[in-house]
Amino acid sequence: MSRGLITPRGAAPALGDLGRRSALVARQRVGAVRRHPRPRRRWRRVLGPLAAVAAVALAAVAGGHWLLTAPHFAVTAVEVRGTSRVEPERILAASGIVRGANLWTIDPHAVRARLAALPEIRRVDVIRELPNRVVIAVEERRPFTLVHAGRLHWLDEEGHALGEASRAVSPEVPVISGLSEEDLRTMRSAPGPRARAAITLIRALLRTGSSLTAEISEIDMSRAEGPVLYTVDGVEVRLGAEDWEARLARLEAVLAQVATDEVRGVDLRFRDQVVLQRSAP
Repeated sequence: MSRGLITPRGAAPALGDLGRRSALVARQRVGAVRRHPRPRRRWRRVLGPLAAVAAVALAAVAGGHWLLTAPHFAVTAVEVRGTSRVEPERILAASGIVRGANLWTIDPHAVRARLAALPEIRRVDVIRELPNRVVIAVEERRPFTLVHAGRLHWLDEEGHALGEASRAVSPEVPVISGLSEEDLRTMRSAPGPRARAAITLIRALLRTGSSLTAEISEIDMSRAEGPVLYTVDGVEVRLGAEDWEARLARLEAVLAQVATDEVRGVDLRFRDQVVLQRSAP
């Protein structure tokens, strides 16, 4: 029987595997289909935000020009608050603020710096009140005691020189002496070491809570050995350069004991020892 014939009794011939690659096809490489993307309109993505930024910038420039030129913001009043010793006219002149100036052209930091240069001024606040007012709130330095250096000058609690005393006064704490005119000039901007030491000593006197403060009339800071006190009765007290509070307590007891004696000098510079200098008979 021929194998090429198909009979009902014959077995079905095997079909060739059509899925197998021939040697020619197996060597071929078929790449992915390339699709050409549609051109993106990138210029829209760039120009859109740029246009928005430009519009905002133009609006800001126009608004700023209006704020700086509108008559609505021209300063019509400058109020000075908190002064008692410094004339308001002096504050206004030192501030540099001119009526009619635009409110937004005033620099509060620059105004504060100019006013802080005044020796009597401790702190300044500059407030712009819409639409056309400026308030200058001032905190003055408070006079604490007097310094005798050719003439009497006021000193505040931190040791800043406030200027010459214009009239006769009687301070509640001792007067400081032994400072030069040069010391006073430098103390307008920053207190010197001798002034700070004298202020510290006066505070120690006040902390005693006794009548000792009223008995001391002057504190001489010119001695290298330390402060020298003078009582209202003319007694000279050499206090030394340290441990002032303990020595002031000893001084109070000594002055109470020698109140009826003719004593013109008390030396407290030595530890646990008091040296009295009596008047000549």
